[in-house]
Amino acid sequence: MRILVVTDAWRPQVNGVVRSLEQLEAEARRMGDDIVFLTPDQFRTLPMPGYREIRLSIARPRVMARLIDAAKADAIHIATEGPLGLLARRYCKSRKIPFTTCYHTRYPQYLRARLPVPERVTYSLLRRFHNGGDGVMVATEALASELRAVGFDNLMIWSRGVDMELYRPRDEKVLDFEGPIFLCVARLAVEKNLDAFLKLDLPGTKVMVGDGPDRDRLEAAYPDARFLGAKFGEELAEIYAAADVFVFPSRTETFGLVLLEALASGVPVASFPGEGLLADIALAEAGVLNEDLAVAARAAMALSRERCRAFAARYSFERSTTQFIENVRSSLG
Repeated sequence: MRILVVTDAWRPQVNGVVRSLEQLEAEARRMGDDIVFLTPDQFRTLPMPGYREIRLSIARPRVMARLIDAAKADAIHIATEGPLGLLARRYCKSRKIPFTTCYHTRYPQYLRARLPVPERVTYSLLRRFHNGGDGVMVATEALASELRAVGFDNLMIWSRGVDMELYRPRDEKVLDFEGPIFLCVARLAVEKNLDAFLKLDLPGTKVMVGDGPDRDRLEAAYPDARFLGAKFGEELAEIYAAADVFVFPSRTETFGLVLLEALASGVPVASFPGEGLLADIALAEAGVLNEDLAVAARAAMALSRERCRAFAARYSFERSTTQFIENVRSSLG
C-alpha cells in the first residue's frame, strides 16, 4: 500500500511528531508498504510569529491538488491541522476521497498557555477539522475517551514505538556532573511546563536537553541547571543512559515519546499524575507520579532499571506501524 502523509511538522523541527513520522516511514518500508510525504520543504514558507523554528507553508489549492495527484497514493493521512493539513482536507472533501487524521497535540491547552483563547473555541475548530475525515488516530485509549467526551468521532488507536537498540543502558557515563542526574528532554517552550522541573530543589544536577524559543529565559532564570542544547541519535541516547531519573513536567502531552526513550535506556520516570501512558508506567512500577514533582523524582531513584526497560519493550516499531496501516485500511471501507 502507498500512503501519502501530509504534515506541517517536518525537519528541521525536532519534536515527537516528526520523529514518529520518520520511524513510521522506515518501518513501513521494511514491512513492504510505502509512506510518502508532502511537507513544508516543498513550498515557500514563513516563520511562525513567536516561534521561528516552525515554518508555515504558503500553498495554493491548485498546487496542493497537483502534488497530491502526482503522489499516486492509495490512501491519504493528514498528520497536522496546519496550512498543508487544511488544504489537503479541502482536496479530499471536494473529491469525496477518504482520509484519516491524527490528534498529536493538545492545542486547546497549548494555546491557553500562550494566549487568552478559551478551550471550547479551539475544541470546536479541531472537531470540525477531524470529524470531517474517516478516522482520527490517537496515541492512547485515555486520550480517545477524553476527546470522545468533547465530541470527537471515529477515534482509532495508533500507539508509538521506540528503538530498543539505540536507547539502551550503557556502562560508560558521558555526563561528568555531580549525581544524581535528573534529566529532561523537551522543546524549550512555555507549553512544556519546564519551570516546574527547573525550579525543583533536588540533590545532584538538573540537565536540560533541547532548544526552543524559551531557552534564553530559562538559562537566565536557572543558572544551576545544565543546558546542553538539542541532541540527536547516539549522542542523545548516551545522555539518556547517563541519567538517574527522567523528569517529565508537561501536562499537555498526548503521549510523550521521550518517556519511552528514557525507559528503554533503563531510566525511571518522574511526572505529575496523568492518564494513558503515564498511568501505565506507574502501574508497571517504571515511574512515580505525584503532584509534588520533587517527591516523585526522589522516589523514582529507587525503581528497577530492568523493569523500566521491560516496559518500553512493549512498544515496538512493528506494532505501531501495523496499527497505523490497519487504521488507514479500515478507513477506506
